[in-house]
Amino acid sequence: MTDGTPGGPPLFRQTVRDEWIDYNGHLSEAYYVLVFGFATDALMDAAGLDTAYRERTGCSLYTVEAHVRYLHEVARHSELTVRTTVLGVDGKKLRLLHEMFAGEPSGEPVATEELFTLHIDQAAGRSAPLPATARAHLTALVAPAPEWAGRGIREV
Repeated sequence: MTDGTPGGPPLFRQTVRDEWIDYNGHLSEAYYVLVFGFATDALMDAAGLDTAYRERTGCSLYTVEAHVRYLHEVARHSELTVRTTVLGVDGKKLRLLHEMFAGEPSGEPVATEELFTLHIDQAAGRSAPLPATARAHLTALVAPAPEWAGRGIREV
């Protein structure tokens, strides 16, 4: 389910399912990424890169790099909210991040994901320019990156 402020990026909401719980009694790491993927889909839909667009053009966004931070455990049946921020749009490229919250999107997130994506023409097998309307929509959503964005794994 998505919502959000008019003209802003959608907020994606999802309840943690029983089958997503691992042997430690918390959300399994793969399902954080699944929920983030649903949030990316919601952003694509809002930007006009939805199912109809993909079927009509054969183009889609492909993730080429991702960085996930697991910050807090998530319990069974938690209500999750993912806030998406567009960090940059450049012709064929989109950089975005997701922040996952247990409950409303305030305070510290339970996890984050930073993505670098490319708009791909699947028939040609290579990147292609984003459509002007999608690029304009996504550009209007660009916001500054938080201080933690763009950092790699810290050494021990």
